[in-house]
Amino acid sequence: MNTAQENYFKSLIEELCKLPHETEWVEFKHNKADSDMIGERLSSLANSAALEGKATAYMIWGIEDVTHDILGTSFKPHSSKIGNEALENWLLHSLSPKIDFAFHTLSIDAKPLVLLEIARAQQSPVQFKGIEYIRIGSYTKKLKDHPERERKLWRVFEQTPFENLSAKENISAEEVVRLLDYPSYFDLMGLDLPTNRGHILERLEEENLIARTDSGFWNILNLGALLFAKELTSFTTLSRKSLRVIHYQGDSRLETLHEQVGNRGYACGFEGLIEFINARIPHNEILGSALRKEVPMFPEVSIRELVANALIHQDFFQTGTGPMIEIFDNRLEITNPGIPLIDTDRFLDSPPKSRNEALASLMRRVGICEERGSGIDKVVHETELFQLPAPIFETTPQHTRSILFAHKPFEEMTTTERIHACYLHACLRYLMHDYMSNESLRERFGISSDKSYTVSKIISATRKKGLILPAEAEQSNKYARYLPHWAI
Repeated sequence: MNTAQENYFKSLIEELCKLPHETEWVEFKHNKADSDMIGERLSSLANSAALEGKATAYMIWGIEDVTHDILGTSFKPHSSKIGNEALENWLLHSLSPKIDFAFHTLSIDAKPLVLLEIARAQQSPVQFKGIEYIRIGSYTKKLKDHPERERKLWRVFEQTPFENLSAKENISAEEVVRLLDYPSYFDLMGLDLPTNRGHILERLEEENLIARTDSGFWNILNLGALLFAKELTSFTTLSRKSLRVIHYQGDSRLETLHEQVGNRGYACGFEGLIEFINARIPHNEILGSALRKEVPMFPEVSIRELVANALIHQDFFQTGTGPMIEIFDNRLEITNPGIPLIDTDRFLDSPPKSRNEALASLMRRVGICEERGSGIDKVVHETELFQLPAPIFETTPQHTRSILFAHKPFEEMTTTERIHACYLHACLRYLMHDYMSNESLRERFGISSDKSYTVSKIISATRKKGLILPAEAEQSNKYARYLPHWAI
């Protein structure tokens, strides 16, 4: 723990000790640290924080629960074990769904303290060993025994977008401008930077990046922190949403050349991120106008759009995971948490659906991603223009992955790669109010007219897969035109 973090936690504990009594989202303990008790408190405090509109709940050891006097504690969470398993891992396995929590050890007046930060429940009540708990005043109760609170909690989950939740609560105006890169906001929006701090805060509030509290302090909302944080690690609940870039040696994950975790907000750090990626992707040497020059292996437009999509469309409610970019010699993989709301086969033609509309809207307004519905079209168009293998969009049980491939001669493409390229080409042509033909597909692959029979075989194989259909019921093979299967 660095000095700034320690000072922050000391200040936080001192503020929490000023509370007149324990609350639904704060509990004090002296030494009692039974593992089951901690698990029950994690469940109850996380659920109660959501119910009370708090981003984080806290449990503090070393504090007398009535007077809030600092006593010190003998509890050592990082060395505690349940059997042979570390306490933190055991708690993580016993909670469902998993939530972010962290133990912090520090001292005040030479007295050791332990602070447990607990992220609020997000989409459903948190269970410990299959049971959901809630706080009633300073008491921990089973949620099922209080149906009115259970109903209210579910309404909270249904009505609160992730962007509107608080990333940091009850902080001063000075803290807001210290934590957020507000000049980047005004620069990206093309606005003059106000000289008055009050006007800065007003604009950020109008944009729903921050919110004023009843007590006159400020909450930084997730939208503001995600897009304009100077350091995402300053926000406990968002620190794992930083984007990781991993550069590997060769085509496998066996040897890592470099790994970087982006710590700035998505909007203020986007251009630097793209520059970082472009500096590490392989380059091809081409001969143009009698001069040799190196060009990136992947079109920058495609990289920008797919990275922006990964940031915008991720499922922020998934804990312990974040967006990731992996660079190989032969491909670029971009992965984000959450499965898409539309089928991957329909990425080109379907209007995008986002879990995070406020974030998506602001990212478009500052020019980071394309207008609604045109992004994936440009990705496919650019890969065709560069005559690269068609990009792949796929899902795992919990993630979405986009893959760009390095140049590969037509002769080296597999049948599967050729069929996939044929299907995406038909989709792209249809969205241009045109049809795919043998000729257009030959141009897409960059091959000559004497290969028309080879292309006809690709078209036939794609038809057999049910991916494309003839545009007309009766048409000659020479002038046949085709549509994607969903166009009819």
